[in-house]
Amino acid sequence: MSSVLVSGAGIGGPVLAYWLARHGFDVTIVERATAPRRGGQAVDLRGAAVTVAERMGVLEQVLARRTHMLGMSMVDRDGNEIMRTTERTVSAGRLDGDDVEIMREDLVAIVTAAAGDAETIHGDSIATLEQDAGGVDVTFERGSRRRFDYVVGADGLHSNVRALAFGEESRFVRHLGMYVSIFSAPNFLDLDRWQIWYREGDAGYGVYSAPGNATIRVNAGFGAGPLAYDHRDVEAQKRMIEEHCSALGWETPRLMKAMWEADDFYFDAMAQVHMDRWSAGRVTLLGDAGYCASPLSGQGTSLAMVGAYVLADELGADPRGAFDRYEERMREFVRLNQELATENPGEAASDESVRRAATAVSLDR
Repeated sequence: MSSVLVSGAGIGGPVLAYWLARHGFDVTIVERATAPRRGGQAVDLRGAAVTVAERMGVLEQVLARRTHMLGMSMVDRDGNEIMRTTERTVSAGRLDGDDVEIMREDLVAIVTAAAGDAETIHGDSIATLEQDAGGVDVTFERGSRRRFDYVVGADGLHSNVRALAFGEESRFVRHLGMYVSIFSAPNFLDLDRWQIWYREGDAGYGVYSAPGNATIRVNAGFGAGPLAYDHRDVEAQKRMIEEHCSALGWETPRLMKAMWEADDFYFDAMAQVHMDRWSAGRVTLLGDAGYCASPLSGQGTSLAMVGAYVLADELGADPRGAFDRYEERMREFVRLNQELATENPGEAASDESVRRAATAVSLDR
């Protein structure tokens, strides 16, 4: 039985583990975090990703936990409503389509449970990779050493596997001129399946209710060129958000207070990953690690789920040349979905572009 080490237990990693196990692989997942990350934004499953969820047998669970947003509004700095619609939202696009919006933490829980047979190591990470013609020797940060037939980096924009196997992050990451944070706060606005967005200059935020309406998720961000910061220093990241957003009006003081109290704060650049190849020998990349489209595309989750399905499909068919075939099947899909983030800078991509990008891959060889 061939063995595969997957770095990253977000969405792509567990989906890959599910499919690899069904192709007869022995799968281990290693995750730096000590437990699944709470919070996170609303994410979308579109087109081929919905089919992947259906083939996994989890689509009914996903549908049962969808957000069911009713619409959105925009306000000025005094809280006066300047736009309202029940036809679409910023996070989900059109509300009358077949797309499925679900909170990230809910989707993580569903796909993690589906990958239940995979060995999962929390609180550790890969320190070194040394590969030869027969496999990959992996040293973990905690000191243990194991050998695997293949290693997959599903560990996000700041992929550790990518750095070890391909080199410095700056060679592959293209900054899109924005930073975004996501955190939870009490629902002091009494939102019920509703979003409110406010922007002034290069900064702003959106708030929307999480399922059950007890809390809201806050997406606060600002425009800026590349900034030097430690992507693991949460306190410094909160200071950056406060520095750029504290002068905003409306509910900013209460939201900044909630940010400092939040224990699920996330912050990162809006950026994309562009690489000539996603594979090096017996190591390959999945999702944001290899082809991040950025949250501006609305397709990061779909790219990870579809990529996991295609990668497992090719490894299961024949490991020889599997990584090349995986890239061949995914390249156009990735290109079109990355273009969604840059089609109309500052505006949502057209519905036709989203539909075309979401279906531009074959799930059957």
